[in-house]
Amino acid sequence: MRSRYTAFALEDAAYLHTSWHPSTRPRSIEFEPGLRWRTLVIVDRVAGGPFDDEGVVEFEAFWQQDRARGTLHERSRFVREDRRWLYLDGEVQ
Repeated sequence: MRSRYTAFALEDAAYLHTSWHPSTRPRSIEFEPGLRWRTLVIVDRVAGGPFDDEGVVEFEAFWQQDRARGTLHERSRFVREDRRWLYLDGEVQ
């Protein structure tokens, strides 16, 4: 989760593409102009350990765009394939 947050902050579409499960991955990844991701807080984690094939991470990411500020609060599902964690989907809270 932290690496994907960093990829969004750095606008690294290539990393986001490779860390997104092919069954739910969008064709392209667009970034909001002027949006800056400021802080990531992990709220909860379910499974996702070294012996799991699935996991859930709930997070709150704080952003700023010009004078506006806000948060994205999501509960994200991940699956492990070939020893790599892939983002499957998420539910905005």
